[in-house]
Amino acid sequence: MPGLRRPRAVPPSPVVPKVLQRAPTDSAGWPRQEPPWLRRGVLLVLAVVTGYQLATWLFGHLRGFLGLLFLAWLFAVGIEPIVEALVRRGLRRGAATGLVMVGLFAVAIGFVTVFGALLVDQLSQLVTVLPDAVADVVRWVNQTFGTDFRAAEVVDSLNLTSERVQGLVQDLAPGLVGILSSLVGLLFQVLTFLLFAYYMSAEGPRMRAVVSTWFPPRHQRVIATVWEIAVDKTGGYLLSRLVLALVNAAATGVLLWGIGVPYWLPLAIWTGIVSQFIPTVGTYLAIALPALIALSDQPVDAVWVVLFGTVYQQVENYLLAPRITAMTVAVHPAVAFGAVIAGAALFGPMGALVSIPVVAAVQAVLETYGHGYELVEEEPDVDEGTGPTGEPPPDAANSA
Repeated sequence: MPGLRRPRAVPPSPVVPKVLQRAPTDSAGWPRQEPPWLRRGVLLVLAVVTGYQLATWLFGHLRGFLGLLFLAWLFAVGIEPIVEALVRRGLRRGAATGLVMVGLFAVAIGFVTVFGALLVDQLSQLVTVLPDAVADVVRWVNQTFGTDFRAAEVVDSLNLTSERVQGLVQDLAPGLVGILSSLVGLLFQVLTFLLFAYYMSAEGPRMRAVVSTWFPPRHQRVIATVWEIAVDKTGGYLLSRLVLALVNAAATGVLLWGIGVPYWLPLAIWTGIVSQFIPTVGTYLAIALPALIALSDQPVDAVWVVLFGTVYQQVENYLLAPRITAMTVAVHPAVAFGAVIAGAALFGPMGALVSIPVVAAVQAVLETYGHGYELVEEEPDVDEGTGPTGEPPPDAANSA
């Protein structure tokens, strides 16, 4: 209509992408609504912290039981070669396991009957007299070589007080105090250990089958093979180490008893165990303690002990060990030494003793499924300007 003014068109407001839009904020400048990932992240962190605290609490309360369970598994693995040999001869697996355990129990009872009282008496005297023996050795060194070492300072630097030595004995032989203090608790631990060891050995194939069912069919054969290799090699390694420790302890005990070294029985057991289950430096640690006790009593006897230890080590390395460990895993000394240090740092003295069997099992699995390549031989060096046969290269011949 004439006289009416058309309204001015208002340009549309520009559309701001959602990426560039800022979240609404309050008066302090904080976002009014948290990002969608924040709540899930907080819940995840709380769940992880709660799970860690719960696992730590459970491990702290079940540490003794878990250690006993692991020792029972090691015992079952250790007797596995003997059990398998009896099964191949026609015995049922449960009967073979029971027969082996009864035989070992009879041997232990016989040993305790013959040497039990003597071992406890000598061990208690050795723990008490060890600081005095170190002091006697220091005084002998001062008189012989004209040195000026102070016996009290050496004993204090080595921390060889009676309380410290008793603590070390308790750490290395858990349950020894329990034998003297609580017969009922010790009996319960022994029965628990034997029960789990029996079932882990007698039901070994069934346990392997149950564990294999937890994995897809394409992985079940691999799991079964890894289980069998680990048990076989670890059991063989433990059995060979125990045999070598028994032979070493018997030979050392005969020598110490023959030359009149006091506390010969616990020193012989110490030498056999330490020399076999602590690699590289175990031989020197094993022979050092008998030599120290012999030196404090008769210095000449210490020379015989050191000479015997040196000669026996060569006989074991070249004659006994290759024949006994021929069917087991040979762990490199450097790898075994590193495993002992790691096991001691993580789980104390017991971890140091069981670290080598664990490494032996891992090494057996790696040797079975690991893939190696042939070493490429280096090509022989050739003079510059000549071919592999000593003739000039084709380009040089054409240019000539």
